[in-house]
Amino acid sequence: MHVKSTSEEHDLIQGCKVQDRRSQEALYQRYAPKLYAVCLRYMGTEPDAQDVLQEAFIKIFRALPAFRGDGSFEGWMRRIVVNTAIEQIRKKHVLTTLIAEQQEENLESETASAIDQLSEQELLRMIQSLPPGYRSVFNLYVVEGYAHKEIASMLEITEGTSKSQLARARAMLQEKIKSISTP
Repeated sequence: MHVKSTSEEHDLIQGCKVQDRRSQEALYQRYAPKLYAVCLRYMGTEPDAQDVLQEAFIKIFRALPAFRGDGSFEGWMRRIVVNTAIEQIRKKHVLTTLIAEQQEENLESETASAIDQLSEQELLRMIQSLPPGYRSVFNLYVVEGYAHKEIASMLEITEGTSKSQLARARAMLQEKIKSISTP
């Protein structure tokens, strides 16, 4: 979906390109809540998510002169946020334990009705409680729509590990959902 920038957004971007502090503050206030939600999906704690958000905005402001306006500005920023989160995860070496490759199981049908009954906050907490490697692969595959090959390249793991971690993340989420939906 191609989204054109609004005039207001265009003015903010131009102000940020010339390092106008008011424009930078307005841009931050406008997009920080949505981008913080992305950070929370990847990082295990709120302080880590806040750190990633701050680091990502520094990168956004530095990279703004290169933004040509060809696509969605929010999508462009979101990609920077996701990449910053992945870099942070790599720095913390939370992906050091590789899991043996196993066949991916289809767990979606069994959990669909239970998921419908969960609030967005409950689901977010469940995703945040996953081990970091599982959480990263789950977010990249399910939420962001990346293929296993792309995820493997981004996280510097094998494609099989990506598939295995997704299967295990889904299994863990299924168990958490079952425990909530079972009276």
